[in-house]
Amino acid sequence: MGEQGSDGGRKTAKAAKAAAVGAPDAAREAASASGTRAAPARKAAAGKKAAPGKKAASAPAKKAAPAKKAPAAKKAPSKKAAAKKAPAKKAPAAKKAAPLKKAPAPKKQLVAPKKATASIPAAPAKTVAAHPRGESRTALVRRARRINRELAEVYPYAHPELDFDNPFQLVVATVLSAQTTDLRVNQTTPALFAKYPTPEDLAAANPEEVEEILRPTGFFRAKTKSVIGLSKALVEQFGGEVPGRLEDLVKLPGVGRKTAFVVLGNAFGRPGITVDTHFQRLVRRWKWTDETDPDKIEAAVGALFPKSDWTDLSHHVIWHGRRICHARKPACGACPIAPLCPAYGEGETDPEKATKLLKYEKAGQPGQRLKPPQAYLDAGGRAAPPLGAG
Repeated sequence: MGEQGSDGGRKTAKAAKAAAVGAPDAAREAASASGTRAAPARKAAAGKKAAPGKKAASAPAKKAAPAKKAPAAKKAPSKKAAAKKAPAKKAPAAKKAAPLKKAPAPKKQLVAPKKATASIPAAPAKTVAAHPRGESRTALVRRARRINRELAEVYPYAHPELDFDNPFQLVVATVLSAQTTDLRVNQTTPALFAKYPTPEDLAAANPEEVEEILRPTGFFRAKTKSVIGLSKALVEQFGGEVPGRLEDLVKLPGVGRKTAFVVLGNAFGRPGITVDTHFQRLVRRWKWTDETDPDKIEAAVGALFPKSDWTDLSHHVIWHGRRICHARKPACGACPIAPLCPAYGEGETDPEKATKLLKYEKAGQPGQRLKPPQAYLDAGGRAAPPLGAG
């Protein structure tokens, strides 16, 4: 124990001298070589404490370094990404802006409603709302008049298909045409007018003799009563002359508005619409009206045309109904106004098959009049044969 202390004293003296000289390294060595176990223990304890301290310091330092680098790395790419994303954001913005300038959708949407709203007041009549196309009143008038114009080109020779030489013959022939064809009437009236040429003659006729002449027309007893009765009315009320006014004509036995307008339009040149079975069928197919009563049809169709067109319009529609637009088998495939017809397809649409359904001059066959106008003959029409011929 003493030896160790003396040695320790020597070493301590040396360390003091070294410290006096100013050598710090020697002092450290002297302090480390003090010879006591406490010093190494302290050093060990200090080393143990320092080691974890260093490790702890170094660990967070190492972690802090990547942490610092990581945010730096994050910041760096974020700046680059921001730089990259920035043009990317600008590019779509430019693309979106470009279509807006080229095709401004709002402007187009604004135009359509304007047109739609403009067309609404143009169709105040609710009666045309049932049309499948939602056709306005103005569009209906235009389409109806276009159909009439095109039919006028197809039938420029259209005329009343009853043979007559004067108003009296026309009114009698029109009464007889009920429930039969004009051809049959034309084949029958020559014998009637040959025997009874005036209202006075027919008014005094024997009903049985008249019935025998009128038998081919059907309903001959009722028709005999009508023609004799209207002849007596003409003699008694109008001096044997056919009146030229609607209100007077409809007072005659067997004469209704249809017959009156036939007489007024073709014997007196006064416009009128003839609403026969053909006319009723076609105007409903064309959606000119949905009415079924003849008087209402006359009023509805008459409102679509100028009054001056009424008589010729009647001829065009009736002729088309007899030759092409038949009741049972319309020849749709041979119809010149098919693009304007809402009922297209109700009949035969094949052109070759439809052509076989045509009648009269359209099929190269005789017409209904025994004495047709020269314009009809010039157009290729043929006169009908007399009763009993062929």
